[in-house]
Amino acid sequence: MTATLYCFGESGNAYKAALTMILAGYDWQPRFVDFFGGEARSPAFRAINEMGEVPVLVEGDLTLSQSGAIQYHVVKATGKLGGQPGDAEEILRWILWDNHKMSSQVGTQRFLMNFLPEDKRPAEVIGYFAGRLKAAFKTLDGHLQGRDWIVGDSVTIADTACCSYLYYPEPFGFDRAEWPNIDRWLGNIAALPGWKHPYDMMPGNPSDRAKA
Repeated sequence: MTATLYCFGESGNAYKAALTMILAGYDWQPRFVDFFGGEARSPAFRAINEMGEVPVLVEGDLTLSQSGAIQYHVVKATGKLGGQPGDAEEILRWILWDNHKMSSQVGTQRFLMNFLPEDKRPAEVIGYFAGRLKAAFKTLDGHLQGRDWIVGDSVTIADTACCSYLYYPEPFGFDRAEWPNIDRWLGNIAALPGWKHPYDMMPGNPSDRAKA
């Protein structure tokens, strides 16, 4: 059965789920959610996910939201990207770190710097997040010193979680050249069979809205 992932290209959290499924060989198809048009807040969408967020995975009787939960479902279903026996807690540690320290803040910073009208972009808030993100990038770059992957000797869902927002082209205070270990690691992931940029993997990107 082909699973449906409710998603849109600009969502780094949806990219975590989509990239995980691609690398694990999971059978899925995207279903575009017009987030900027308000679809995620509509009654019809909230009937699918009461949280009003993407990603949402629908497969038969299963409806599952939150990227980390979807990633773990894919690991359980395929036996791939889960690391070696004993790695589960370390993988979960990095997924939770990413959710709290990096992705949530990158997502907010990227939205404030790119998707709000220029006259409504709060400089003080953007400055605050810049400092927080620099600390997160320093943590990740330091951890990747001498490592090809975040946990163990192969790609896991820790990698597909933490990398997600770092491929986006819009400015949010991240320059790969300043973080050589992150840069090398992102290259490792992009070299994996099936990898695609988020705008090529899922429908919906800023250029589409610019044409509207």
